[in-house]
Amino acid sequence: MPPELGPNSMAVLNGPTFIYADPCGDVPPGSIGGLVHLDTRLLSTWVLSVNGGRLLDLRSDLIDHYSAQYMLTNPDLPGLPPNSLGIRRLRDVGDGFRERLTVVSFRPDPVRVELRLSVGADFADLFEVKSGVRDRSAHIARDHAPDGSELCFSYERDGFAAQTRVRCSHPADQVEGDELVWVVTLRPQQQWELDLHVPLPPGMGVVEPVRGDVGDVIHRRADDPLRRWVESRAVLRSDNDALERTVRKSRDDLAALRLDLEVKGQRIMLPGAGLPWFLTVFGRDTLITAYQTLVGGPMLAKGALLALARLQGTRCDEFTDEEPGKILHEVRSGELTRTGQKPYGPYYGTADATQLWLILLSEYWRWTRDDDTVRLLKDNALAALRWIDEYGDRDGDGYVEYATHSPEGLGNQCWRDSPDGVCFADGRIPELPIATSDLQGYVYDAKLRLAELADGPLAERALAERLRGEAAALYDRFNRDFWIAERGGFYAVGLDGNKNPIDAKTSNMGHLLWSGIVPGDRADAVVRQLMSDDMFSGWGIRTLSREERLYNALGYHLGTVWPHDNSLAVLGLARYGYREEANRVSLALLKAAEHFDHRLPEAIAGFPRSRVLFPVPYPTACSPQAWATGTPLALVRAMVGLEPVDGRLVLDPNIPPELGRITAERVRAFGKIWDLEAVGRAGHVRLAPH
Repeated sequence: MPPELGPNSMAVLNGPTFIYADPCGDVPPGSIGGLVHLDTRLLSTWVLSVNGGRLLDLRSDLIDHYSAQYMLTNPDLPGLPPNSLGIRRLRDVGDGFRERLTVVSFRPDPVRVELRLSVGADFADLFEVKSGVRDRSAHIARDHAPDGSELCFSYERDGFAAQTRVRCSHPADQVEGDELVWVVTLRPQQQWELDLHVPLPPGMGVVEPVRGDVGDVIHRRADDPLRRWVESRAVLRSDNDALERTVRKSRDDLAALRLDLEVKGQRIMLPGAGLPWFLTVFGRDTLITAYQTLVGGPMLAKGALLALARLQGTRCDEFTDEEPGKILHEVRSGELTRTGQKPYGPYYGTADATQLWLILLSEYWRWTRDDDTVRLLKDNALAALRWIDEYGDRDGDGYVEYATHSPEGLGNQCWRDSPDGVCFADGRIPELPIATSDLQGYVYDAKLRLAELADGPLAERALAERLRGEAAALYDRFNRDFWIAERGGFYAVGLDGNKNPIDAKTSNMGHLLWSGIVPGDRADAVVRQLMSDDMFSGWGIRTLSREERLYNALGYHLGTVWPHDNSLAVLGLARYGYREEANRVSLALLKAAEHFDHRLPEAIAGFPRSRVLFPVPYPTACSPQAWATGTPLALVRAMVGLEPVDGRLVLDPNIPPELGRITAERVRAFGKIWDLEAVGRAGHVRLAPH
């Protein structure tokens, strides 16, 4: 894997576009950094130097998710003592990448400096950036303007084409290969300014940019669609400053991860999955994030439903794992996908997104009573149901199983999708096809929810009766085949290809509580397992119990703590009345967020809190990552006990004393705006005054 950029590196992003750079704002050649747009790296080198030396970082920080400021100076260089120059780099990403460079001299006498910008464009597919980039140099053409006003890199091969143009407000004095050179003489305290611009081609997911001069953008004087979007979201306040800041950070990160799409003439927004590797439409990640954040407004949920319905499978394609009615896993648009080397245009290798789409459709309706959208999506819902029964259940045993057909496909197609994410207690990897427990819980929930819609806006009473019968049969069958009475009683993580229970204790049990498939008389045993020292680290519930042979505090699904995974467990614990346990997990996650500037990472190492002083992030965790970003909103929902019931909002609070009073304004439900307040076990909700 290419080298990281080091600590304090940061990304400026807008929709499917980001530039990831080191603390000086540079992208050294050979690193994982660069300007990436629609899964293609348009800049792989972007390094500023003065008199042949790299600059020193004084401080750098994001202003908004799409803009940043870097304050720099020079080290000791020939003819230039240290700290002689103040250098500021302002940058933003919108319909292009823009950077303003300002240099001021603090020397008492005039000084002559050479500013050099080294530029490179390797046009790597994002998949390669993570694993290893192939050399495209023989197919990259350079057409640099002789007057130094522009560098142009063009790539075309096998029908795939991309271009990078770097435009300068002041033409360079020299162009040396792929380097722009300016020779500037500065009087004492004189400023010299340069604007650089890399235009971006239009494409799927590009969010409306901030309009205005880069300086106006940085200083927030320009018209900002982000602010307009944020102002329409629900606002949470709490006596606990850490909770308030964590939820605010979630709101801002959700804005950063938005993708803007047009589906059948309608403009919609939905959350991309995460930075840097997953700024695209996903199935599972997008759907769970939309579910978590419905409490903040229905727009992202509606966008996810419409976009994924538009891309629902219609045929059988072994290379992409597409099947009729199936909801996709992932969409990509880089070279490897567009030339057919990777199956991501889109890829359907997931066995849970179809059920989750139905669950979200139901939850969206419960919050909005939007009968028209449900009726619009009726055929998609019925197609999803047929996939569950005909393609998801590969052998007719009543369970959804998975096994990829594609040579490029994922082996595990549940949320635990790493190669060893599903394992036996003794460390064996099960044979395919696998029916994991979470998939069955989702099917159970989806069928009951679709029955509710069939009784309501779909007006299909016979379908409703049939679905309730099928859910009841699944409930009985699942609790017979997946329950393991030994070791305190728990649910197997799945059944292998020979229908043997896969006997590892995992956090999937929290998903089962969320789905409602656990009988009341087994809930105690499940909760004891989840809250045991072997599974609860003190920062959250581990993906795999420490009892199991493959347990690894740093293993992707082998002992790490995933915030989204825990948020579903918290909702499940609250559903079954285990409010104190739900609060214990919630408080642990909120405390962990404080250690990450109030932003939960994708995953946290499973080290016990009792032995370490701070939570440790998973080494390559995405940040921000959509369903980790959505987690605080789900935790708040569980604590205040907020539920939409028959066209009204109902509260059943159980607020931990540590959090004090919680209020929320501009909560949107049923086409109305609501305010709520809760403290301890008391609370109220009312329509907001006009």
